[in-house]
Amino acid sequence: MALPAALIKDITRRARSAQTAQPVPSPCRNVCRMDAASGYCEGCLRTIEEIAGWSAMSEDDKRRIWAQLPQRAAWLAG
Repeated sequence: MALPAALIKDITRRARSAQTAQPVPSPCRNVCRMDAASGYCEGCLRTIEEIAGWSAMSEDDKRRIWAQLPQRAAWLAG
């Protein structure tokens, strides 16, 4: 999955902001397509399990996922 530089920059910015946000916002970007090769959503870079469980997660778990998203973006960008 090729990621545009603008998406990587936006995910990184939003991930930083999410660490102090109350409540923690969803990373959803309304691009709900799962990439078969990586297993991540093409819009938010979460797994299907993370997406499905988001509403029941603690704020700390949501922040943990947000913290992983920039690394996922960098890995996917190669």
